[in-house]
Amino acid sequence: MDESAQRGVEGTSSDIQAVTRASQILALFRPDRPHLTVAAAATELGLNRTTTHRYFTSLVSSGLLERGRDGTSFVPGGLLVQLGTFALGRRAVVDLAPAHLARLSREIRLSSALSLWGSTGPVVTRVEEDSTNTVVVSVRVGHQLPVDSAQSQVFLAFMADRSKVDQLLDGNGELRERVERVRLTGMASTHIAESDITALGAPVFDEAGICATIAVIGTARTLPVHEPHAAGRALLETAFALSKELGGERHYPQGFLETH
Repeated sequence: MDESAQRGVEGTSSDIQAVTRASQILALFRPDRPHLTVAAAATELGLNRTTTHRYFTSLVSSGLLERGRDGTSFVPGGLLVQLGTFALGRRAVVDLAPAHLARLSREIRLSSALSLWGSTGPVVTRVEEDSTNTVVVSVRVGHQLPVDSAQSQVFLAFMADRSKVDQLLDGNGELRERVERVRLTGMASTHIAESDITALGAPVFDEAGICATIAVIGTARTLPVHEPHAAGRALLETAFALSKELGGERHYPQGFLETH
């Protein structure tokens, strides 16, 4: 490896370590410790004070930390507060969704699931099962769904970061076409032939854009995805009602409910 390439590798490693250290410092703030000194952080993280002070200085410059009123301690900065407020707002869907999912599952007698976007795909956050059925088709909470799942298709259709979408769809022309159709219709479907499991997915929006997806899960017999089904209509109405509660109904395709 030549000298310039070696410097590039070392720079990348150093950048990653800096991010890790910064996150460790920010994680030291808690409700019972809203202020933090360089000395306390250095002791807890096992760093020397000079290095720790440099991290604090950089975090202040970036807006993630601010100096406390006493001049010696630090508190979360404006950017950190802004990001935290945004994250809490996005999680409002987790508080509001359970009642909507429960009504949906009772109405259609199928399982329903809410997913939030994780690092590389939707992660199942909440599941409501129909307790009236002896056999239930469901999905595990915490499971990350594959890129071709119905809920993934919905996220990819409406996600604001189109470069991320292009990266995930690179080389998969068929899936890209399906995602484009979802952008027009607002609903995705999938059928796993080996297990005969089917799913329909729809987007949930808040004021900023897509924040979650809702899916209904069944089999080819209980939830046929290649023909109109009452469960699909109920899914769309549920997703729209939840989005309206979150202030995001304007993000749906024009005539969303009328076209289904």
